[in-house]
Amino acid sequence: MSIQNLVERAEDYVRSGAFFAELAVLVGYPTESRVPDRRVAVEAYLDEVITPLLTTLGCSVTKHDNPDPAGGPLLVGTRVESPQLPTLLCYGHADVVDGQAGRWSEGRDPWTLTADGDRYYGRGAADNKGQHLVNLAALRMLLAERGSLGFNLTFLFETGEEIGSPGLAEFAAAHREQLRADVLIASDGPRLDAATPTLFLGARGGVTILLDVDLRPDAHHSGNWGGVIRNPATTLAGAIASLVDGHGRVQVPALLPPELPEPIREALAGLTVASSPGDPTPDEDWGDRDLTPAERLYGWNTLEVLALGSADVDRPVNAIPGRARAVLQLRHVVGTDLRRVREVVADHLDRHGYPMVQVKIQDSYPASRTPLDDPWLRWAKLTLDRATDGRLAVLPNIGGSLPNHVFTDILGLPTLWLPHSYPGCLQHAPDEHLLATIARDGLVLTTRLLHALGNPTADNPLPARRAA
Repeated sequence: MSIQNLVERAEDYVRSGAFFAELAVLVGYPTESRVPDRRVAVEAYLDEVITPLLTTLGCSVTKHDNPDPAGGPLLVGTRVESPQLPTLLCYGHADVVDGQAGRWSEGRDPWTLTADGDRYYGRGAADNKGQHLVNLAALRMLLAERGSLGFNLTFLFETGEEIGSPGLAEFAAAHREQLRADVLIASDGPRLDAATPTLFLGARGGVTILLDVDLRPDAHHSGNWGGVIRNPATTLAGAIASLVDGHGRVQVPALLPPELPEPIREALAGLTVASSPGDPTPDEDWGDRDLTPAERLYGWNTLEVLALGSADVDRPVNAIPGRARAVLQLRHVVGTDLRRVREVVADHLDRHGYPMVQVKIQDSYPASRTPLDDPWLRWAKLTLDRATDGRLAVLPNIGGSLPNHVFTDILGLPTLWLPHSYPGCLQHAPDEHLLATIARDGLVLTTRLLHALGNPTADNPLPARRAA
């Protein structure tokens, strides 16, 4: 079976409407992980959709309870062809964010896949059902044509990625033998842009920081008390400005990485951020002006204000509020010291005259990435460069977050993420959509990559097997 025949079959699978029809079934399961009542839909998705897909691939399938009661079940499919062959670990998440029914344009139902030109609208179409369907379809096509994969396969599905992957790290640590592999190849997150095939190696982490200025239980008339009692909203605004100024520049060196490593700088050189129609235009005067937009997004830290409030902005009264609160988020890259974030922020505010601002860490998740000199990256890049005529972009990590650290830090694997979506997909908003052109392109690239994994060549051999 030639690779060209496989590519043609992959393209036809999307063009014929078969991919749309299959994805419509997946989207129809309202697997919202933040909604307790949807646990039944999550279980049904694993039992009725994912298990049959894995069984068709010749996998033995086991479902596991989550070690964390906050998380949902986990599913593992395993196909062993030979102990002498490399083992591929794949990953996908079955859960989605809230459907936000009633807020989609054109009266669309989030649980009904609809097509409008190149766009397939539906909750989970891009994040992550469409992406793991592409990978499952590529495996299915390869197996159907060759009768074997040429490698061993383990596919891990979790059901709580949208709520921070509770229990995933503990599960991986307890099931290292079942999840042992040579490399992870998975799909989530966006490409650099809609037109650029992308391979990324990890993800930035995040720390959510709550600031609370709770000065008094009541509001007091601004005419009678203005100028003599502290305003918590004004105080909070000043406190935030001491942490990150009005131009997005972080003012606390301890919240930044020590440097931008030269290999990361070289990897990001020449990359353009936000080049797709409809993307917002990056502000040249925002953030560290010594860095390019790509370096700021993929190689550096940012401190963002996610929410800010005091009193009732829509119906203000002539009164000084008693309380003001804000939610900030530190997006951080590998190399950032996170051991004392709360103490660092609190000490900084104390030194700048804001001891009345209470600091609390709500949640955090680590940054991680596979090194740019990893042999598996060299193998994958050569394979995909040939398939894309050199158009492939390689990112050290995406700007958002994924549980990549589970695979790099706990399982000790190199991680190769080949995303099948783009930054404008509206993945956590109404009108989430998958582009059919990217689905088709992603299926072709995944098929080529998996074919190369099962058919190594002399000019692009597989890296040496990983030690047990």
